[in-house]
Amino acid sequence: MAVQSDSSDWPPNTDLSESDSMELIRLENVSKLFPIQRSVFSQRRVYLHALDAVNIAIRKGETLGLVGESGCGKTTLGRIVVVLEKPSTGRVLLEGIDLSYLEPYKMRQTRRKMQMIFQDPYSALNPRHTVRSIIMEPLIIHKVGTRAERIERVQQLMDEVGLRPEYEDRYPHEFSGGQRQRIGIARALALQPDLIVADEPVSALDVSIRSQVLNLLEELQAKYNLTYLFISHDLSVVEHISDRVAVMYLGKICELGANHDIYTNPLHPYTEALLSAVPVPDPSVTKHRIILEGDVPSPVSPPAGCRFHPRCPIRISICEMEEPSLVRVSNEHWAACHVTAPQSS
Repeated sequence: MAVQSDSSDWPPNTDLSESDSMELIRLENVSKLFPIQRSVFSQRRVYLHALDAVNIAIRKGETLGLVGESGCGKTTLGRIVVVLEKPSTGRVLLEGIDLSYLEPYKMRQTRRKMQMIFQDPYSALNPRHTVRSIIMEPLIIHKVGTRAERIERVQQLMDEVGLRPEYEDRYPHEFSGGQRQRIGIARALALQPDLIVADEPVSALDVSIRSQVLNLLEELQAKYNLTYLFISHDLSVVEHISDRVAVMYLGKICELGANHDIYTNPLHPYTEALLSAVPVPDPSVTKHRIILEGDVPSPVSPPAGCRFHPRCPIRISICEMEEPSLVRVSNEHWAACHVTAPQSS
């Protein structure tokens, strides 16, 4: 029988025996509302619910995969983690420090610990700058080293991500998509961060190039003890690279667990549906596909109760009235479902 978490065991991040010192970043009850234009005939302000009471923590040196359909709030969560967006409510703690209360000078220093790899390697690079200028820019902004030291650092980073030194005077349009993403990775590494948010870093790349970039990310993580928040809608990619996986639906975390638990024993019906859509490379294997009925509800007016209940094949009456909490089912596995992870009384 699942046991509902209490305040001493929240967010669902680690086993209770583990120390908080293992956490690098923690989100507590983070919500994000975006105001949208009101109707001419209505005086009521309308909000888009991008995130709603998200609780999650990322451990030092791990890769946390974040998966879900397009528009579920994955990128918004990633941008909040690196403070490109501020939460409407809740707080973000980096090594126990609440980032919302930092003075501008300290926030500037803290930003060196967090970097982001963007989804589109074509638009993420300034087309007017050379590779040297792009990678060196963070060092200039944060006044790191002399010019000679910065040039040496650029050359070192280019070598680490597999770019030839003679490329440093070229412009982004002269590179392929995979090479551009390597430039973006080198830029993210320039300030030696602790945390990198990788927002769909391989989705815009050819299939033949994806494995190379994923292997590069794993090599860099092992070398520098990096922590990744890896955002993707491709569950096969997330399975390859992640230590733990969080599944998001309409701004809420509906399941969280170790990689093996999520892929071999999914508890939430939404997770099961996502996994059923992953192609199997063996044509002789027949896979049961779960087809979800209906469309994703509008984030402007999310449904009452469980947000997944309008499309859920196993819903019961309580699902329409009461929102389920994330409940610990096993040591590393959490789910928010009235059927598969019933709430304790």
